[in-house]
Order: sequence, then structure tokens, then C-alpha cells
Amino acid sequence: MSTKSASKINRLLQNVPKGVVLQSSWLLKQGYSHDLQQSYLKSNWLVSIGTGAYKRAGDDVTVFGALYALQHQAEKKIHIGGLSSLSLQGLSHYVAMGNDILHLFANPGFKLPKWFIQNQWNRKYMLKTTNLLPPDLSLIKYDFGAFQVKISSPARAMMEYLDSAPEVLDLEEAWLIMESMNNLPPAQVQELLEHNQSIKTKRLFLFLAEKAEHAWFKKLNIAQIDMGSGKRSIVKNGVFIKKYQITVPEIIAQ
Repeated sequence: MSTKSASKINRLLQNVPKGVVLQSSWLLKQGYSHDLQQSYLKSNWLVSIGTGAYKRAGDDVTVFGALYALQHQAEKKIHIGGLSSLSLQGLSHYVAMGNDILHLFANPGFKLPKWFIQNQWNRKYMLKTTNLLPPDLSLIKYDFGAFQVKISSPARAMMEYLDSAPEVLDLEEAWLIMESMNNLPPAQVQELLEHNQSIKTKRLFLFLAEKAEHAWFKKLNIAQIDMGSGKRSIVKNGVFIKKYQITVPEIIAQ
């Protein structure tokens, strides 16, 4: 390898966080040709982890380092949300069976690249494609040490969790989480509720927030939120909440 090529890879390794995937398409945009990438492979600077993706030699890359590449290099609209985001922020009280899965959210039509799917990451994941909320609304940065990735804010994560399939959503856990959400910014919650596409989710969120008697709930302008019409059943054989026209488990209706 030439001195110029070695200097170039050194700059790359100094400027890119450890523990993240390096996508070939992104390297090309940074001035690293396919030939140069192959040279780095042969010199054991980089290791291939699938078509179009590398890691530094000796690096331990987790699913979070892979997500970093999708967000920061490929500029894809994908983030950690729902219960996973709540757990990262210390808001979930327990993890029910199967909920150790990392929940990823993206817009309909999004597909993970083959290199992401084919790798055995440190944690199982589940991708949900949904138009529940705009892709960039109320996301925050979470620090994994060497790098940051975008995750849902507590309010957005709670709405994503409430919109989850029955096998993922635990309403008792949801209630415990909502009880602890004392300091949500009312303006942020208002915006999320106005953009939320699920009538059921909005009603359930508001029911739990009112039940928790949070101060921020009183500052919401419910009239500005589309609550839809007709009844919504959250569970079968539950208790009907007339104000919100939803049926919820008896244990959280009390």
C-alpha cells in the first residue's frame, strides 16, 4: 500500500467512530474508490461484513453501530422507538417475555439492506414500518459512548408503544410508564397528538394521561386533536370508558 493510501485510511479511522459499520457507498462519496476499499481489505484495515459494508479490523460492531450507519451515512429515516426507546431512557418498569427485542421504526416501503439482515447482531430486532407519525418528529439523540443514534422522545415512544400489536403491548406496563411521565412538554405532546394517525392510540394515550393526573395534560388543547368517531376496543371483555369511547382492561380502568 502506498504512503498516500495509508495516510488516507488513517484519516478515515480517526474521523469515524469506533464500533460502527462503514458502508461502501458512503466511502465512495468520501473519496475512497472501490479499488482503494479493496486495497484496505487486502491490507487488513477493513473487514467485509456483507455486500457493500465493512467494519474496522478488530472492531466489535453491534446493532447500534449498524443503525448508526443507516442514519448517518445512508441518511435513512429509521430509529429506535416504542418500548426499546422507553427502556433506554429508564422509563420501562420491566421487560416482559420477548420484549428484549430491539424495536426499530421506519416509514412504509423502507427495507433494510442485505448486509444488515444477514448479520447476527448482539441483539434481536424487529422492524415496524408505519405512518403513525412523521419520521423526524420528536426524535432525540442517544449516546452509546463513541457515537449517537436517533431514538424516539419519551412522548413519541409511548405513542409507538401504545400502537404496538397485542403481543408487544402490555397495558399494565403502559400504565406504569405513563404514571412516571410527569415532565412531558405539553407543546411537544400536542404536536404529536395532532400528527398521530391512529385514533385508538390517541384516545388511549389521553385516557392514561388524564388518569395519571399529570399537570401537562391540563395544558393540552383536546379540541385541536382529531379524535375520530365510533367506539374502539383495546381489549375484549374489558371496561368501556365513555369519555374516550374505548374498552380497556379492568385493572387500568379503576
